[in-house]
Amino acid sequence: MKSKTDIQFEQAMKVCEDIFAKKMVDYGTAWRIMRPTSLTDQIMIKARRIRSLEEKKESKVGEGIRPEFIGIVNYAAMALIQLDLGYSDDPEMEHGKALELYKDKVNSAKALMDNKNHDYDEAWRNMRISSLTDLILMKLNRTKEIEDHNGETLISEGIDANYMDMINYALFAIIKMDFPEE
Repeated sequence: MKSKTDIQFEQAMKVCEDIFAKKMVDYGTAWRIMRPTSLTDQIMIKARRIRSLEEKKESKVGEGIRPEFIGIVNYAAMALIQLDLGYSDDPEMEHGKALELYKDKVNSAKALMDNKNHDYDEAWRNMRISSLTDLILMKLNRTKEIEDHNGETLISEGIDANYMDMINYALFAIIKMDFPEE
């Protein structure tokens, strides 16, 4: 029997996947041309916008923070794919293959969440969405630092682990928005 967290996490993952698939219909796999560092910067833009909206309490372009968290999930999954495959000057990829790779990366992040959630006893449920935003921003700064050092670390997790944490924090935020009674 699935836990409440598993059910909610999978529902949030499905929302992100559906948007990823629909955007692929609109844009193809144009993101394949991007280097992971550029995807990190795209995630930074989304996370900074979330923080800005949290602070200002209004949006002048009419979109709230939920779509930005969805964007973080999707860009981080793209970045994980790019870490494995590298960028391509010919960005076209068969959509089924791209979706398969996407699901693999998000499912890997979920497996990490399952392990951490066990050890941390669902501590995220007591966190504010703004704290999840700050954690994503911290992970982005760490990722940029590692990227600036050509992926080399002395003791820390690598870039991939930071992207997976960003996926999980963003999904936690989506769950907290979609199930506010929790």
